[in-house]
Amino acid sequence: MAMTAKKSVVDILLEKRLITAEQAEQARAAGGDVRKFLTDKGFAVETDIYAAWATSEGLPFVDLNKHKPESSALNVVPQAVVEKHNAIPVRKQENVLYVAMVDPRNIVAVDDIRVASKLNVRAVAAAPGDIAAAIKSNYAGSVSAVSTTAVSTSGVTSGGGKGMEALNLSSLQGLMSEASVGRNAVAEDDGSGEEDADKAPVVRLVNAILVQAIDTGASDIHIEPNRRNVRVRYRIDGVLREIMPVPKMLQPPVIARCKIMAEMNIAERRVPQDGRIAIRHANKDYDMRVSCLPSLYGEKIVMRILDKSSTQIGLGRLGFQNHIQATIESLVSQPNGMFVVTGPTGSGKTTTLYSILNKLNVADVNIVTVEDPVEYELTGVTQVQINKKAGLNFGSALRCFLRQDPDIIMVGEMRDLETADIAIESALTGHLVLSTLHTNDAPSATLRLADMGVEPFLISATLIGILAQRLCRTNCSNCTEEYSEIAATLASFRYDQTDPNKPITLKRGRGCDVCGGTGFKGRSGVHELMTMNDECSELVVRRATIVDLKEAATRNGYREMREDGLDKILMGATTPKEVARVVFTAGH
Repeated sequence: MAMTAKKSVVDILLEKRLITAEQAEQARAAGGDVRKFLTDKGFAVETDIYAAWATSEGLPFVDLNKHKPESSALNVVPQAVVEKHNAIPVRKQENVLYVAMVDPRNIVAVDDIRVASKLNVRAVAAAPGDIAAAIKSNYAGSVSAVSTTAVSTSGVTSGGGKGMEALNLSSLQGLMSEASVGRNAVAEDDGSGEEDADKAPVVRLVNAILVQAIDTGASDIHIEPNRRNVRVRYRIDGVLREIMPVPKMLQPPVIARCKIMAEMNIAERRVPQDGRIAIRHANKDYDMRVSCLPSLYGEKIVMRILDKSSTQIGLGRLGFQNHIQATIESLVSQPNGMFVVTGPTGSGKTTTLYSILNKLNVADVNIVTVEDPVEYELTGVTQVQINKKAGLNFGSALRCFLRQDPDIIMVGEMRDLETADIAIESALTGHLVLSTLHTNDAPSATLRLADMGVEPFLISATLIGILAQRLCRTNCSNCTEEYSEIAATLASFRYDQTDPNKPITLKRGRGCDVCGGTGFKGRSGVHELMTMNDECSELVVRRATIVDLKEAATRNGYREMREDGLDKILMGATTPKEVARVVFTAGH
């Protein structure tokens, strides 16, 4: 199941001899948007650059210098829509309209043009300069300044920066009012909302919900039907915030619209469904994992927003203290062994593993992963997604991996004895294995593996390190202020209690428009890292208690998560209450 790596824009241009080897090296070294670099430097014609990019991305491309837009196509889309999205109709064939745009994956632009033209839209890529020139020559007005890559929706800016209050009071309210009027004007249907799902106000309302969630840094969108309305909530920095209720009359078309975008069966409303939405916004690609669940008052939609660029974040920006990061980098540079990341759902385990893989991903290493599902695509890494219906599970994938000559194997999660056994066998036979477990702390991972049925001597022989982590909200940099506490407040974090009344200066967010009044903006990791040495290995073989294992690990440099959290509190990064919320789980 090895995946063929796609060719880059630079490689394609070089093969076609449209740039020189020297220019290719400069482009690779520049970083950022290679298309802009090549265009600004004048190394190649913009049309050729974007044609190479379309080939690299597997997208259809049209050269507007050779294929002029047909009048039958131009007549069905208003100038305002064309200028808004910097997209131009090229050809009309029966009920299909072919439209040239910078990025055919811009679903918001495609939706707006489809609504305006009342035709099925097929988007193709074209060079932005060619599109602008075609609009100028085919429409009466001059082209206004339009972003060539950003997603935008009516009433919602695409650049971000608009506060939650602005969304509540203007953008969504206006769109909901418009959608409600349209909903009242149509005849009653079967309640599925299918007839209204493609109406312009409903399309713009759903698009606004998606775009604003991205702009506010939400990780999940919840659209929840209640008795009298539909509640829309965003999970921001790990905490759900209610945006505002949507009128009950809009429930069928809004739910249907979400299901259409996720390519679900909108006629099926009795069983759960899963789907995905790909969206490009503010020059970044996002994947949305969509789950639809029938409930008492209708279907509930939850969308997990996956930022594809987050895999490039790097270990240095995940909140690791320097000594922990250095130890992790040393452990994963070993040729064999098993490194495990533990923590509850939503604690950032996947992001940490992907950041490690991104660092290890070099040309002379073969990396394979098995995941359920594949959340982010990593270029140069062979990624396998579980397909239980086809009989592809963690165990069968791992057995195949051993015949694929891997150097590094990532297992999304060790869920059962079969998976754990094969992962450990892989580590024993000269591979570096990365995986995750659900345990409260690092030492508990050894007991969890033993409880699954793995022999303790195998755990001892393969395990090289265990990282436990949580995500805590960080103070908003815009409204952080100092305040005084006494040492006794930090007793649960094992702060020095020699003088419990000793005054301490800490920091907290006051609450402002930037952080939505919460005092927090963004999240950072709180970690504990346990490395295996001879003493710890011997205790694992003897099935020693967690207390004994922690004492041995502490002598080897292990520090509990609460101590790492204390460091972040004293640095002013977060508050005691926030660290306690995520660290002090049951029994800890």
